[in-house]
Amino acid sequence: MSADRPTLPPVRLHSEAELARDALSAPLMARAAKLARWAEPGVPVGVGGQILEEPLAAATEHLGLAGDEDGPAYTAEAWQLAVDTGLVEITETEESEDGTDLPDDAAAGIATPGEELGLLTSGSPQDILDIWLGGMETVLADAAAPDLADLADQLTEGGELDLDALDWNPEEEAELLDGILGNLYLLTALNERPDQEVPLPALAASMIVPDDMDEPTDDVLEEVSEAMMRLDDQFRVLEPIGLVAYQPVDEALIEELDEDGETTLPQKPGGTSTEPLTDEDVSRYGLVRLTPLGVYAVRARMLDAGVHAPAVGDLTDKGSDVLLDALPDYPEALAQAESELWLAARTPLDAARDLLTAARGDDERAPRRRLAAQQTLSLVSPDAEAALREVLDDRQLGGLARVWLAERALSGIPEPSQELIFWLTVDTIAAQLNSADEDATTELRDLVQGLTEQHSGFFDTAWRVDHPATADVLEAMGRLHPDKKAAKEARKAAFKARSRQSG
Repeated sequence: MSADRPTLPPVRLHSEAELARDALSAPLMARAAKLARWAEPGVPVGVGGQILEEPLAAATEHLGLAGDEDGPAYTAEAWQLAVDTGLVEITETEESEDGTDLPDDAAAGIATPGEELGLLTSGSPQDILDIWLGGMETVLADAAAPDLADLADQLTEGGELDLDALDWNPEEEAELLDGILGNLYLLTALNERPDQEVPLPALAASMIVPDDMDEPTDDVLEEVSEAMMRLDDQFRVLEPIGLVAYQPVDEALIEELDEDGETTLPQKPGGTSTEPLTDEDVSRYGLVRLTPLGVYAVRARMLDAGVHAPAVGDLTDKGSDVLLDALPDYPEALAQAESELWLAARTPLDAARDLLTAARGDDERAPRRRLAAQQTLSLVSPDAEAALREVLDDRQLGGLARVWLAERALSGIPEPSQELIFWLTVDTIAAQLNSADEDATTELRDLVQGLTEQHSGFFDTAWRVDHPATADVLEAMGRLHPDKKAAKEARKAAFKARSRQSG
C-alpha cells in the first residue's frame, strides 16, 4: 500500500455553516457566550479567572439555572470555557500584580468580553469552529481528568496528592479516550446510517478485548465493565460541548452492583444469556454516537496528528487518476457521492475522456481503476457518447465502452470479439479479488459459478487470455468454485497461465 493511500474510510461532513450553527447551539458553548456578554460591565474574578461566589450566584441566575441543584456547577463550567476560549479576557488588579497572596474571596482581576466574542456574531463559520475546537480541547482534557471526589478525599485525608493511589495515568487516559473517539469515528464512516448509536459495552470491549480472543476471560470482562463506567462519566462531560449524543447508563443499573462491587455487562434479566437482548435491555447500558460536529472535530484532530482522514469532496479538484485510485477503497454510497461531486465540476465529455485515460494500465491496481471508472461513467450523461466511441477498439477500454453505450440503448455498438469478452471477464474478476467484504466475496463466487455454467470449456480458453492477472484470477476461481471438478480445472488452467507468462 502506498504511503499516500487513505488510512481511514472517508466521512461525509456537514457544511461549515451548518457545523458553526451546531457549535453555537451546543449547550456549554451557548452558556459560555451568554456569560461573556453578561460580563460587559466587568466581573471580579479570582486567580486564573475563576468566578467568585457572589458573581457566580448572579451568573447562575442570568443563565436561568438558579433553581437547579447543579446550576452553580454548570455555570462555573461555562464560565471557565469562556475564559479558556477567549470569550472573556482577564485584566489583573494591582493587588494581584505585586505577587502577594490574596484572600480566597478577593478579586485577582476583572473579566470583560474578549475579542473572540465578536467573532461569534461577525466572524466566518471557520472562525466560530476554531473557537469551538479550542473549547472542545479543554473539555476533552476535563473528561480525561481523575474523579474530583477522589482528589478531594486525598487532599482532605493527607494533604498531599498521590496520582499513583488514584490509579490514574494522564497519558493513558488521554490515549484511551482518543482511541474510543477514533473507534466511534471509524464506525460512523463505515455505517450506512451515520446516526447509528453504539452500545457502551461494545465500545469499551473494542478497546479492551484482544482481537484474537474468542471468549473474554472474567478478568477481561471486569476490565471492560470498569472501562464502560469510566466512559459513562466521560461522555456525560463531552455531550454538552456537542461532541457526542449520549444516552447515559441507567442510574438504577449503576446501583445494581454485585457483591464484589463490580458492574455486570448486559445480559437478559435473571442472568440468562440464551435469548437475544432487546433494544431496551441494551439501551440501559448507554448508547453513544458522534454528532456531525463530533465527526468534524475528531477528523480535525486526526489531521493535526498526521493521519490521512479523507472527507467526501476532497477529490473534487484532483485529477482522474487520483479519483480512480481512491474510489475502490470507499464504501459504495460515499464513492458515488464523491464521483458526483467530481463530475459536477466538469463537462460530461471532458470527464469521460479523463476517466478513460486514467483507467488504462497493466499494473496491479489497474483492474480496480477500470471498475471504478465504469461505475463513475455510469453517472455521466449521454453527452459523453463521443468519448466512449473513441475507445471501442481499445482492448482495455472497449468492453466498458460497449457496456456504457448498451445501457443507454444507443445504436451502432459493434459486437465484441471472444478475445475481448474473455479479457473483460478476467479484468472484472481481478478488480474484485482484493475485497475483504463478505458480500463482495459471495457475489464473486456466484459470478465464477455462473461463468463456468454458461460457457462450456471456459478454462480451456481462459488460460490463454493475455492479461497480467490471468493466473491469479484462475487460482481464485479454483478457491471459490463450489464444484470440486470445476475447481480442479481452474487450478490446472492457472498453472498453464503461469507457465505461459513465465515462458
